[in-house]
Amino acid sequence: MSIETREQWLVELAKQLEPLFIEQGATLPKYRISCGFPSKGGLSAKNRRIGECWSPNASADNTTEIIMSITKDEPMKVAGVVAHEMVHAAVGTEAGHGPKFRRLAVAIGLEGKMTATTESDAFKRRVQPILDTIGAYPHAKLDANMRKKQTTRMVKCVCDESGYTIRTARKWINLHGAPISPTTGLTMRVC
Repeated sequence: MSIETREQWLVELAKQLEPLFIEQGATLPKYRISCGFPSKGGLSAKNRRIGECWSPNASADNTTEIIMSITKDEPMKVAGVVAHEMVHAAVGTEAGHGPKFRRLAVAIGLEGKMTATTESDAFKRRVQPILDTIGAYPHAKLDANMRKKQTTRMVKCVCDESGYTIRTARKWINLHGAPISPTTGLTMRVC
């Protein structure tokens, strides 16, 4: 099998995982799967989101959207995250990580805390032949720790009399003191 892009790989993986759901009597809605940043927490040092499933109600064409984080590249872990998000798609995102989610997740071989499932040995045995068939995941993880941190923070300054507000770099406050309000001529308070 010749797969060139990570999206092709993810689509093929999801298609190959569908029988796990069918065997449990679960129905998957129309869905798309891609690789990118989750909507929030994708680069968080703590509680980093590594996958996300969006309700079809959020899509203009009523399609469930599954997003695999670009910070992961180990094929079995990616398969576990994709399966986790497919469980959300099958039971409906409104079910959260509750009983409906748990029943299906455990039935297909996911284990552990439901908000951060891991792949059981049974899941790995079932999925390894799929990974062998579709080949290497054509993706290299993005190291979120390499992102340049923002160093300049704008400091809020307020004129207590008029309410006039500006933001300026702390560097200028340190060099010249708090700014003067153009509305009152008073020194502004640094917040």
